[in-house]
Amino acid sequence: MSDRAPTKPGEVLIGLGALALAGVLAWGARDIPHEAGYAGVGPDFLPWLLSAAMGVCGLLLLWQAFNGGWRHVETPSGAATGDWHGMAWVGAGVLANAALITTIGFVLSCALCFVLAVRGLRMSEGRAGGGVATTVRDAVTGMLIAAPVYWLFTKLLAVNLPGLTGTGWI
Repeated sequence: MSDRAPTKPGEVLIGLGALALAGVLAWGARDIPHEAGYAGVGPDFLPWLLSAAMGVCGLLLLWQAFNGGWRHVETPSGAATGDWHGMAWVGAGVLANAALITTIGFVLSCALCFVLAVRGLRMSEGRAGGGVATTVRDAVTGMLIAAPVYWLFTKLLAVNLPGLTGTGWI
């Protein structure tokens, strides 16, 4: 009789998923120009490096899955199942941000994303999502976070982000 634990399909699938992701990264990296630039490396260096590292991680995960399973894995904390309501709020925030960023601008769309995501995270902890006062406070907090980021990127780094007005300040 073997002391080795049986192979768990979930562990094998995660290892295969890591290898598949490495393949997708390599597929994308092959289209990046490879002319050497500053310091002798081209723009394709980092994608190839990440692809190789992900491939090594996938191989190590597979090796562990087939040789006794993952070792020293702590028992997960938290609920036995995911909180789908909270995840729906967070997902709605991300989708709203993506859908509205060119319409209402970076600052307002990120603030909306913050409001919806924080509501979902509160609900996932079993707390109330928040009333009007909490929502207003979250919106102000979201704008206080997003506005400096917007100004930093547009004014200091000269990265064009969609704004609400043509002035470049909102």
